[in-house]
Amino acid sequence: MIDALWARVHQLEARVEELERRLGQNSQNSSRPPSTDPLGLRRPPKRPPSGRKPGGQPGHEGHQRALVPADQVTSSTECYPDECERCAHKLDPRRNREVGEPLHHQVTEIPEVTPQVADYLRHALECSCGHVTLAPLPAGVPAGAFGPRLQATIAWLSGTCRLGKRIIASVLADLFRVEIGLGSVTACEQRASDAVAAPVVEAHAALQEQPVLHADETGWRQRRQRAWLWVAVSVTLCVAVFQVHWGRGKKAAQELLGRFAGWLVTDRWCAYEHHPLDRRQLCWAHLLRHFRAMKEYRGTVGRLGAELVTLSERMFRWWHRVRDGTLTRAAFRRKMAPLRERVEWLILDGTRTRVKAVRAMCWELHRLSDAMWTFIDVEGIDPTNNAAERAVRAAVLWRKCSYGTHSEAGGVFAGRMLTVTASLRMQGRNVLDYLTQAVEASLRGQPAPSLLPGRDHVMPLAAAA
Repeated sequence: MIDALWARVHQLEARVEELERRLGQNSQNSSRPPSTDPLGLRRPPKRPPSGRKPGGQPGHEGHQRALVPADQVTSSTECYPDECERCAHKLDPRRNREVGEPLHHQVTEIPEVTPQVADYLRHALECSCGHVTLAPLPAGVPAGAFGPRLQATIAWLSGTCRLGKRIIASVLADLFRVEIGLGSVTACEQRASDAVAAPVVEAHAALQEQPVLHADETGWRQRRQRAWLWVAVSVTLCVAVFQVHWGRGKKAAQELLGRFAGWLVTDRWCAYEHHPLDRRQLCWAHLLRHFRAMKEYRGTVGRLGAELVTLSERMFRWWHRVRDGTLTRAAFRRKMAPLRERVEWLILDGTRTRVKAVRAMCWELHRLSDAMWTFIDVEGIDPTNNAAERAVRAAVLWRKCSYGTHSEAGGVFAGRMLTVTASLRMQGRNVLDYLTQAVEASLRGQPAPSLLPGRDHVMPLAAAA
């Protein structure tokens, strides 16, 4: 009976330790997002405190708003003083000498917006044969009640600003005095989605030809069911492509990556295992969180985790020096050789621990060890998947606000708008102007502007008009 009770005690202690570990999970030691962290969580500081007060420091060069060029100024008013500040003597610019150049004080204001309503009177004429013919609309005039810039604005408010349809209708009414129904908002979204379909396909094809890609996936809701949002990012091309898919497995990953055969940076998710292991790089930001979770165990597992955290942080310090140019890549390789050997030995030692979850993770890392160190020898590869993580952050905020999409067309719209927004922001291009050009080109039967940098093949709207 004593033996049975001791065995039960050990079992319950292990259970309590596991529950405490789960209770202590946060964004620093698991894959949970920072938005789920408790209010009292103390994050480690990125740098030691300096002891200085917050804000601008003495001697810091201030930043001022740049003056608008003279050709963009709407109105200009000359201001002269009426009397002297010291003796109250009357001043006259015709008799008193002006000192120096006038000081510019520019005030920017938004004028009251009045929508422009174009009325097309379609006359019907009867032929001698008795048939009545209704005049068609001129080329480029939409069949609906809303013009291309208004359609683009609705798509921008929805896909870029992540506003709900009722809020969009309220914004249009308050800012632009345009009354619109919820169904019309959806219809404008669909027209904008169709207008950017070809550029998104072109961007997806170009992405598959890049030497390095970052890929990630996150949960999504479609038709109130579980779905997944996938993203692939090329830092060199400045393009990110999103897709909503029902699955999270190998098939969805292959649809996203297509014929891509370059270097793939991802986490440890099994869906990417169809890609050759010697052409992959595992995300060390994810690995560091796993090692921090190991550190919180007691005994051997905690000691292994503590040393792995120390070695990982040392590797990141060296890598940051390589990225800043203060450490050569050859020196970095020499420093990493013993560190890599020690990390692999610790991971192998972790396969013999008593904690099942840690043991399974260490076995998987041992199997994928060739994909942990690609960034050491191959230039242009980052040890983290931050490019994809940053790109998917806007999608996570959208999902939290709207709970996903409610139809297949809505999922396609979300993927295309996220692709347009993320790619154009990486390139420093204006999203609303692009959407307006795309909808205008669609109405005129012309190709939409490209999402790839340096390939804009559509005439400006002013020239088209």
